[in-house]
Amino acid sequence: MRLERDRIVSTALRLLDEVGLEKLTLRRLAAELGVQAPALYWHFRNKQELLDAMSEAIALGAAPVLRPLGEGESWETWLADWVRGRRRTFNSHRDGARLTAGTHPGQGTLATVELILESLVRVGFTRTDAMTGLGTLASFLGGFVLEEQADRERGVSGPEQFEEAVDELDAYPLLRAVLEDQGGPQSDASFEGGVALILAGMRARLAETAGRAGP
Repeated sequence: MRLERDRIVSTALRLLDEVGLEKLTLRRLAAELGVQAPALYWHFRNKQELLDAMSEAIALGAAPVLRPLGEGESWETWLADWVRGRRRTFNSHRDGARLTAGTHPGQGTLATVELILESLVRVGFTRTDAMTGLGTLASFLGGFVLEEQADRERGVSGPEQFEEAVDELDAYPLLRAVLEDQGGPQSDASFEGGVALILAGMRARLAETAGRAGP
């Protein structure tokens, strides 16, 4: 059967879910496709190009298309919804965060970044502050999901494991209390708290910019 680029990528994503990023090799992928490994080089010069295409396929296939910020719409709600969607996107595949962290952005990702920057500049951010805020959100998101997925791989993400971990923190009462409040370092509450803090910082910077600009 003649190989097609989309078929290679979709098969690679299926293998990613089955064996994980470390065990995803071109030889294994070629065997799954019923070809020899050199046949893949007609479509991808190396494994990195394949990983880039897989990351872009996840970004475009598992998340709704981002729309521009609407007139009068809360930029904070709009941006927070986007970050939540990206978290779901990363978690749609095994090792999704690790894959994305090690790849180059494709045209679809770059277009999304440009749209976010344009929307934020429109409400008063400087382009530098908009990029810094977006980059901070992206870094938090990537690190959070890396830990989230690592916990699942280690089998320590369930409620029983969390309770056992908290029980070992009697000597650290503040740490124990905050973990109990949030339900764990990789809980939904912890994620939302981190996003809220970053957005609060962006909001403060936007107010400073508006104050310098004057009436």
